[in-house]
This record gives sequence, structure tokens and C-alpha cells, in this order.
Amino acid sequence: MNKFLITLALITLTGVAHGYQRDAIDDLDIDIVSDRGRHFEMHPLRSSDHDTFRAYLEAVPEANYSIRVRNRGPNRIGVVIAVDGRNIISGSKSNLHPGERMYVLGPYESQVYNGWRTSRNRVNRFYFTDAQDSYSAAFGDYSAMGVIAVAAFNERHTYRSPQRWNKRDQDAHGGSRSKGDAAAPRAEKNGRLADEPGTGYGDDEYSPSRRVSFATERRAFARYFLKYEWRETLCEKGVTDCRRNNRMWDDRWADRGYAPPPPRRARHRSRNRWFSRWTW
Repeated sequence: MNKFLITLALITLTGVAHGYQRDAIDDLDIDIVSDRGRHFEMHPLRSSDHDTFRAYLEAVPEANYSIRVRNRGPNRIGVVIAVDGRNIISGSKSNLHPGERMYVLGPYESQVYNGWRTSRNRVNRFYFTDAQDSYSAAFGDYSAMGVIAVAAFNERHTYRSPQRWNKRDQDAHGGSRSKGDAAAPRAEKNGRLADEPGTGYGDDEYSPSRRVSFATERRAFARYFLKYEWRETLCEKGVTDCRRNNRMWDDRWADRGYAPPPPRRARHRSRNRWFSRWTW
């Protein structure tokens, strides 16, 4: 049970940001943890983007998980979090836009987000399940299945009058549930999506929160994309080494450091019969 008070943002959009005010990825830590506090194994991918982190994550069937976010900077930040393409506060389709519902972290603060927020003080837990059993699938949305995404925004300190954020803007940037969700492709029982993981709508849990005002910049200073897969899939992709070690046999014993004979040794005999035998 999470008894820590979580901060929700009352969002105000301001003018366009001019450059980054922090060192992007270095000021944000994201971990996916189990109920026992253990980290789910992550396999980072190489990226040339200084503000984007991508990695594979090993999902464990039916396991609860939480998203732990740490602000390593000296200022408040806002984070939009999407699981399987849905905003974890509003449940709406997410584009990681600054106008979406977001959580706020204070300087050097760390918070753990356990599930889909259903009210000010309640969430329903995240857990790994089949894609067809996921929360997103219930809306017919498979557009970002198996991805945990986080976009972090700096706070904009300004004395300008707040820009109005209307419903039309919300619909354009994923701020509300749209009728178009139902038109998303469905997963076939024998199709590719049937074997993919998703995140379910788990047990109800107490998770208190409060609302604060937060004027956000329009551009994220850091983004995380974690693609979670079952272990078998990671093995097939070569992301992780799944070879099993035999405790009573080491394959390295078979390698003596000599050149093996050719496949058809009879055709490669030495002309000098005195040297055709192996010398040990």
C-alpha cells in the first residue's frame, strides 16, 4: 500500500521554451520495480538522441509492477506517463503532450506510481498480462502496446497570463477518450499480438494525491521509452543470453585451442606421410 502523497498538476501552458535548462537524461531516473523493490531487468539500446532513452524490459507474467521516477535536478518537474499508449492518470490515449494530466515532483524528489489513477486517493495496480487482457485493449487501442513511456517537462516561470486550454486542444493532443479508439485494430487470437505482453487493470489500492499549479514548458527535456517483452521474445531477438549452463559440464572444455580437421579430411592428406599423424 502506497501511503506517500502524490502530487498531480493543474496544468498551465506557457510560451515556447528556448532550449533546455538541464542536462536531459542525466537529471531523470526511471526504474520499473516489483512489489519487493527489485528492478525488472532492463537492456538499454544505443541512441544518438541526448534527450531520449530507449531500452527493452523483461516482463514477468502476472507480476505487479510500479514505475519509480526520480528527479535529480534542483527544480520542480512535471512527468507525463503513458502505459501501452494510455495516460496513467486520465486513461486517455496519450501523445506525451504537455497539456495532458501529469504528476509533479519536487527538487530531488522520488515517487513511485503503482497503477491507473481512478480517483484522488485510489489506483488500480499495474501488472503484466497478455495484450488482449490489457487496459488499453479494453478500448480497442493496440497502437503502443507493450511500451512504458515517460516525458519530463521543466516548470516555466513566467508572469504572462495563462494560455487557455480548451476541449478542442485536448482532443487533438490526447487529453480525452476519443471515439476513434474503438476503430483501432483488434488482436487476433492466433495473431502476433496474442503472444505480446500488456498491462492489466489490477487490484484497487489506496494512493493519496493532491493537486498543485504547474506552468509547463511546451517541450519535454527528457523522454524514456521502455519496450517490455516476455523473456522468450527477448531470447529470440538476441537481446538477452538465454543459454543454460550445465553445472557438471562446461562447453569450453571441448575447445583445446587447436585447428579442427576439415570436414572431408581424406581429401586433405599431407603429401608427406611421416607428418600426416597428429603429434601430441
